[in-house]
Amino acid sequence: MSVEIESHEVESIGVVAGVVWEYLSENEPVTLSKLSREIDAPRDLVMQAVGWLGREGKIQFHKGTRSKLISLVNE
Repeated sequence: MSVEIESHEVESIGVVAGVVWEYLSENEPVTLSKLSREIDAPRDLVMQAVGWLGREGKIQFHKGTRSKLISLVNE
């Protein structure tokens, strides 16, 4: 997935959070590594977006066999 980023401002984090949410809605659960590879944005911005979604209670983490998985919270 591609997203156009101009800077690392709060608005950019929100835009990438929307892209992450959309990606997870179609591909969950995934590892954080895979998520950062699949989203066409800087890795630190993807991780900030994951933090944003986590703070809002929109995602959950699961223990995988080798690494943590991330998915959307079922509401």
